[in-house]
Amino acid sequence: MLKLVKNQYDTSGIGSIRSLVSEEINAVDTLIQARLHSNVSLINLLSHYIINSGGKRLRPILVLLTAKACGYKGDQHINLAAVIEFIHTATLLHDDVVDASQLRRGKMTANAVWGNEASVLVGDFLYSRAFEMIVDAREMRIMEIMSITTNAIAEGEVMQLLNCHDAATTETQYLDVINRKTARLFEAAAQIGAVLGHQDEHVENALASYGLHLGVAFQLIDDVLDYSASPEDTGKNVGDDLAEGKPTLPLIHAMQVGTQEQAALIRKAIENGGHDNMQAVCAIIEATGAIPYTAQAAQQEADLAIAALDPLPESAYKDALYSLAEFSVNRSY
Repeated sequence: MLKLVKNQYDTSGIGSIRSLVSEEINAVDTLIQARLHSNVSLINLLSHYIINSGGKRLRPILVLLTAKACGYKGDQHINLAAVIEFIHTATLLHDDVVDASQLRRGKMTANAVWGNEASVLVGDFLYSRAFEMIVDAREMRIMEIMSITTNAIAEGEVMQLLNCHDAATTETQYLDVINRKTARLFEAAAQIGAVLGHQDEHVENALASYGLHLGVAFQLIDDVLDYSASPEDTGKNVGDDLAEGKPTLPLIHAMQVGTQEQAALIRKAIENGGHDNMQAVCAIIEATGAIPYTAQAAQQEADLAIAALDPLPESAYKDALYSLAEFSVNRSY
């Protein structure tokens, strides 16, 4: 299992971070259940299934922590944390259809249970419900942030589709994809907290930078765990990204530094997809140091996220944001 050198901040897990905003998290969960309601029974069934499937709620927690760190005293952070979770869930529903995934968080995916058509349409419902809730905030800056963010996520999804089964994808191209597809929602979540707290442009940009680097670090560790964690911990099979033809950073690095024969084997695996030769691919990843390379890249992103917090005043919430960055790279799930 991956073990990284821990910094001075608490990395005992997400539990201590959640405890700081436990009341707010409960309020977010209550609001999510209420706003999931629809007169269409299939929407209720499918959306509750995916929302309650065991996610860590990191993105809504980020809204709560940054808002409190910026001195916000109202209750719109609850509403907007739920918005972020709805948008994240909508992307998961769409992702699983595009990837033809059958397993997420140890459970059958919604598309595997109800079919692709229902999953896509319920994802659309969650997107539209999220924007209904954004209107409730009556803050044009937040509407601007979220509209730009969802557009970037869609671009990232298309870019990933274009890179799928393309063994010529470069590290720069891959990082551009995860910047848009994954990190931008983290960025928006952190930035919203600054807007709610009426912070100046300097602080807003700093928290946006924190969220962006945090999101990249989180995704890079997901890439590591795809080859180094047990299915019981991650809720998916080892090498699922490769099976879907996705050229993630460990694979890209292994092709760059491996022998011609090693690179050719990985190239063929990416182009063909599936789980054939998975054991050989994992051995190459191990031999080329691709896991520590990717882990170090994630740690660098986490360090940049931590540095971005400098403009915030000292508080328990700032400390929790430090810990969240360290959790993102030291987690095993």
